Amino acid sequence: MATKNIIFDLGGVLLNLDIPKTVHAFEQLGAPEFSTLFGLGRAESFLKAYEVGFINDDQFVTDLQQLTGGKSQQEVIGAWNAMLLDFPKERIQLLGELRKKYDIYLFSNTNAIHLASFHKTFSDAYGTSLDNEFSKAWYSHLIKLRKPDVESFEYIIADGGLNAAETVFIDDALVNVEGARKAGLQGIHLEPGKTILDINWDLG
Repeated sequence: MATKNIIFDLGGVLLNLDIPKTVHAFEQLGAPEFSTLFGLGRAESFLKAYEVGFINDDQFVTDLQQLTGGKSQQEVIGAWNAMLLDFPKERIQLLGELRKKYDIYLFSNTNAIHLASFHKTFSDAYGTSLDNEFSKAWYSHLIKLRKPDVESFEYIIADGGLNAAETVFIDDALVNVEGARKAGLQGIHLEPGKTILDINWDLG
């Protein structure tokens, strides 16, 4: 069946990430255990709760402050956002080319603090909203579901009115791609060292 829709992950796919920068920042703030709480395709404890909107910004920041022995809100938010880098121009240009042939979507495991940060980064660089690049964007903390849970993919398929068999999902975390495939989507794993520019976009 011909592909009509493409769903992109955000971090590590469209937005450059450097997770070790945040781990290092928290280590510098006195939280060496942070690396055990957060990683690619995995989040534990209050980090996971924040990604699905079960705790609010104030509670999350308080939890980060407790991890660091009481560092300031500004310090822990800065450390939390340290992993968020840039949106390379060639990737955004590719989205524009793909929109000529496909409906494109975004599905990200994220949170309110990161959302505000990367939306500002995109707006500052391109003068428009990131969400304008997509037919629809889903963020885990807003829909209260996260990858790789199959129900999260089932939700976006239903909410977007998508035919799963006509839809490709792209993510740099294999566990998320596996979740998408279980929901009936076609899955492309963006392997380490590769970018979306390396994908053969003749999807049929």
